[in-house]
Amino acid sequence: MSEERCVVAVDGPSGSGKSTVSRRLATTIGARYLDTGAMYRAVTWAALRDGIDPTDAEAIAKLVDTITVEIGTDPRTPTIGVDGTAVDGPIRGPEVTAAVSAVAAVPNVRARMVAQQRDIIAAEGRIVVEGRDIGTVVAPDADLKVYLTASEAERGRRRSGENGADLAATVADLARRDRLDSSRAADPLRQAADAVVLDTTELGIDEVVSRLAAMVSEAAAR
Repeated sequence: MSEERCVVAVDGPSGSGKSTVSRRLATTIGARYLDTGAMYRAVTWAALRDGIDPTDAEAIAKLVDTITVEIGTDPRTPTIGVDGTAVDGPIRGPEVTAAVSAVAAVPNVRARMVAQQRDIIAAEGRIVVEGRDIGTVVAPDADLKVYLTASEAERGRRRSGENGADLAATVADLARRDRLDSSRAADPLRQAADAVVLDTTELGIDEVVSRLAAMVSEAAAR
């Protein structure tokens, strides 16, 4: 790895801190930032917009061939759009959250999004990429692979704090998404064999970012 070129893959389940940590890490090391989950949410938003049942895999597979997902990689102001429409807010709504696991499991959706993600990663410079299959599928040759995790209770507490939802309901929904994402046939959520595992249950964001930044420096020095 050179000082100019570096790919950091950050994987893990919902509520493990991936998004916040990845954005701050990218800012700290002067890298671009790619939220792959936002891309699957954008496809889900498009399906709901068009009145397509998220569980209709055939219709979803056709839809993804007709839309354009645009994503910005500035960690300070990441953006996501579909066919020229900004969807940064709508993709975080409960309807998209409830449907995204089903849409993301469609093989053609994953093939399309992974191809786009790899094109973005291939550009010059450093990049921090977060998702569920980065170290195993999207960028298996990443310079640093990290798997963030946290206890189920802590992940539920964080997520309910973000959206103001009932804690018990949030924990149940996270468990549902973990089950679906881990059991799908196409590119399931799993830890890469050579990933550094970091349990963030008892760690603050600053500490996690500091540890990862040190890992990037160590890798660059090799």
